[in-house]
Amino acid sequence: MPTALLTAPAPHAPLVIAHRGAPGYRPEHTLAGYELAARMGADFLEPDLVSTADGVLVARHEPMIGGTTDVAAHPEFARRRTVRTIDGVTVEDWFADDFTLAELRTLRAVERLPHLRQENTVYDGLFPVPTFEEILDLRARLSAELGREIGVYPETKNPTYFAGRGLACEPALVASLRAHGLDRADSPVFVQSFETANLRALHEEIPVRLVQLLDDLGAPADLVAAGDPRTFADLTRPDELARIAAYAAAVGPAKELVIPPDGEPTTLVDDAHAAGLLVHAFTFRNENSFLPRGMRRTGREADHGDVFAEYRAFLDAGVDGVFSDYPDTAVAAFSLTAV
Repeated sequence: MPTALLTAPAPHAPLVIAHRGAPGYRPEHTLAGYELAARMGADFLEPDLVSTADGVLVARHEPMIGGTTDVAAHPEFARRRTVRTIDGVTVEDWFADDFTLAELRTLRAVERLPHLRQENTVYDGLFPVPTFEEILDLRARLSAELGREIGVYPETKNPTYFAGRGLACEPALVASLRAHGLDRADSPVFVQSFETANLRALHEEIPVRLVQLLDDLGAPADLVAAGDPRTFADLTRPDELARIAAYAAAVGPAKELVIPPDGEPTTLVDDAHAAGLLVHAFTFRNENSFLPRGMRRTGREADHGDVFAEYRAFLDAGVDGVFSDYPDTAVAAFSLTAV
């Protein structure tokens, strides 16, 4: 049985985790975006994984696919639009788990934030929805070509929802990692989740590094379903971080939990390090819309602000990694601070 993971953080430049690929430049969760991110210098490629109706893991941000594919332009799937409740929220959309892989392959990715990233819309309709297997194959090919190990940082999305649909993603995830020889403690792999029960189960099954994600609002869906009153805020307490360290190697907090907007750093990084946990903060984006007010350079949301100042602040706060929509910017920020 795996033992508690208490790997003390070592001094190094923070890892650059390519958040959904390189969505600042290409529609998210596409092989083109992942490849671009690796060539920009990202250390890890981050796919969010959902299941198709026939149990294949594909990369989408969430079970809903209406905002990230051209499904609405396919009249043959018009009747697939439905209403479903996910983690207590009622949503009307098209859902990946209502489509077989073959059906999803007829769709193409579109830009999720066209109002902020209008340039990316020129790629709408070009790229298919990739499978996790394709991402792992791409990782291996680019690692060999670029002469450095590129890691993979998958998230199993909405575990309680998919388990309730009879399509739990974790067994397929473990099978794929094992098939690719990525099932060791030293594999270039982190597996992340906003829920806790699935991470505890994975800790018993496979020795790769696990990451407990911590949002700035709400609570893990599995705790809510079990009647557990703990929230994400509760999980940032030192005693809860020590419990997390029994099954995870890192926490992935929303960046607001590390440095509140226009505020001072909290004790979260120090508390997590004291528990033996790495800290990988999310999500770093260049647009003013996602930056603290003091780092915005114009009044337009889509314009880029002083993101280097934000990276410096988080480097000073001691984070061990960042999830970035602009991997090249993150790489440049950390390279500049090392000069």
